[in-house]
Amino acid sequence: MDEIIIKGGRSLSGEVVVGGAKNAALPILTASILAKGKFTFQNVPDLRDIDSIKELLSTMGAAVECDGHTVHIDTTGMNHYEAPYEQVRKMRASILVLGPLLARMKKAKVSLPGGCAIGARPIDLHLNGLSLLGADIKLEHGYVEATCKQLKGAEIYFDTPTVTGTENLMMAASLAKGTTVLRNAAREPEIIALADVLSQMGADISGAGTAVMTIKGVKKLQPVTTSIIPDRIEAGTLMIAAALTRGDIKIKNCDPLHLKSIIHKLEKAGAEVRIFKKSVRVKGKKIINSIDLKTMPYPGFPTDMQAQFMVLMSVANGFSVIAENIFENRFIHVSELCRMGADITISGNHAMIKGVPGLSGAPVMATDLRASASLILAGLAAKGTTTVSRVYHLDRGYESLEKKLACLGAAIKRVPAKPIT
Repeated sequence: MDEIIIKGGRSLSGEVVVGGAKNAALPILTASILAKGKFTFQNVPDLRDIDSIKELLSTMGAAVECDGHTVHIDTTGMNHYEAPYEQVRKMRASILVLGPLLARMKKAKVSLPGGCAIGARPIDLHLNGLSLLGADIKLEHGYVEATCKQLKGAEIYFDTPTVTGTENLMMAASLAKGTTVLRNAAREPEIIALADVLSQMGADISGAGTAVMTIKGVKKLQPVTTSIIPDRIEAGTLMIAAALTRGDIKIKNCDPLHLKSIIHKLEKAGAEVRIFKKSVRVKGKKIINSIDLKTMPYPGFPTDMQAQFMVLMSVANGFSVIAENIFENRFIHVSELCRMGADITISGNHAMIKGVPGLSGAPVMATDLRASASLILAGLAAKGTTTVSRVYHLDRGYESLEKKLACLGAAIKRVPAKPIT
């Protein structure tokens, strides 16, 4: 197990390239289940979660080959409809195979998922939607078992927007008989990316990126060659790094349209943000303004950026409040930030932050994916040395983040963790 060591206090500058979006790649790779044949996916990030979904597809009979950031998947011989616990327990997004398996094979057996400990994230909305499409669903011995003779279009209303729920039902409805309408659907860029790929495969989808999506089922889908969109969360994390270290970073290969809420908050905090067609440049200022924010479904401020922004507010001038409205356990990084000198108080889903003049380096432990990134950011800004342990969480969603930061001037390195004696 590795740890990351950071000697803080350096201002970061230069250019950095953002990789492919994990949260777009995962559903798009599972969409290959829907059609027999050879798929090619480009700009796929090299991450633990991506490895997990590739292993899962291989377990179900797909032939998976990798060439750098290109993944080839041949689903011609896919003949297994079970996603076993050993694979699914590693990552909650594995539930995304449920809809495609049911649509293609008329049956699916998928273990209840695992992943980061940031809240319950129940899959009831997935199961209710599939039931409305005509699936017979049972929960037995830790597995979801679903069967159908033929999925049929239906009108489905989500009580709350769900990204993976919307994606699962989009894929299932693509091969259903008739028309499906998803109301209060998630609107994230990753939803639009999946809809675009499904449309390339021959699906009939309209309304992606809005609260109402319409999917007219087709009889057959075809394999495609396609590319994964840039990762807006990686881009946002690097933008925070620039503001936090009073640096000057140009973040390339990103879509500024996907970053509007982050750009808005950074500008209110005092950073200078310049927007280009496929990049943004962020210059940090000496004074960081305290501002309030609340996480919301897209196009609101993303929950996946809450921990990183909290680090910025911990050294801001004044008092700020962050409301976490998506996941109930997503403040577990706060105790580690307080070990570094942050002044943060939690009350329910609100974090009250009193800015301090500076943070101090300390040994800290990552508890989930985005918490890992927040602790690394804190280490960049802190005086002294910070050691972040359990960084396997980081590897689930950031490809070589420490190397990218080092190229921008950070004193950061990854080393094997010292054995406990």
